[in-house]
Amino acid sequence: MQVDLTMGNLASALALQSDEAALIAELRAGSEEAYAWLIARFHQPIYSLLARTVQDRADAADLTQEVFIKVFRGVGNFHGESSLRTWIYRIALHEASNQRRWWMRHKQQEVPIEQEMVETEGGMPVCLKEMLVDPGESPYEMAVHAETRARVEIALSQVPEPFRTTLILRDIEGFVYEEVAEMQCVNLGTVKSRLVRGRAALKAILTAPASTACAPAAAGFEMPLGEEAR
Repeated sequence: MQVDLTMGNLASALALQSDEAALIAELRAGSEEAYAWLIARFHQPIYSLLARTVQDRADAADLTQEVFIKVFRGVGNFHGESSLRTWIYRIALHEASNQRRWWMRHKQQEVPIEQEMVETEGGMPVCLKEMLVDPGESPYEMAVHAETRARVEIALSQVPEPFRTTLILRDIEGFVYEEVAEMQCVNLGTVKSRLVRGRAALKAILTAPASTACAPAAAGFEMPLGEEAR
C-alpha cells in the first residue's frame, strides 16, 4: 500500500512538472492564452504579497503590473532552476525591495496620503488612501473575520524586515522553507531564524496593551543581518 502511495505521489509530481514545462513553452512562444492563465492564477496572490511588504499599499497595484511585465520579458531566460511560482515570487520580492529603498529616499518627503481627506457622496470624510486600495480579498483574507484580520494586518505591518516578508511567505502564502530560502537568497538556517523572530515579534505586538499597540513593539527584534543564523 505504501509503495502504491509513493508511486502515485511520484506520478503526480511528474505530471505537474510536465504541465509546467508545457506552460513555459507556451509562454515563450507568446501564447496569449498562456499569459491570460498566468495572470488569472497569480495576480491576486502577488498583489496581496506586495500590499503587505511595501510601505505604501497604494503602490501595490502598479508594482503587480511591473512584476508581470518582467515575467513576460524574462520568461525566455527562465530555464527551470526553480518552479515557475517560486521564480515569479522572487521577482515580486525584488520589486518590493526596490520600492522600499525608493520610499526611504523619496516618499517620506511627501505629504502622507493618509492625511489627504476627501468627501464621499454622503458628505462623510474618508482617507484618499482607502479609496485607492484594491477592495478585493484573497482567500486568506476572506477566511478571517474582518476585525481580527485588520488587527493582524496592522500588527504584521509593524514587524521589521526581513522578518515580515519571511512570515508572509511561510505562514500566509504557504511556501516551504526551501522555497522561502531560494526566493530570499539565504540558507535554511536564516529562514528558520527569521521565522522564529518574526513570529515572536508579531505575538509581542498582538499581545501588547492597547495603549502601546501602535508603537513599534518589535524594536527588540531588529538586528544586523550578519547576526542571523547561517
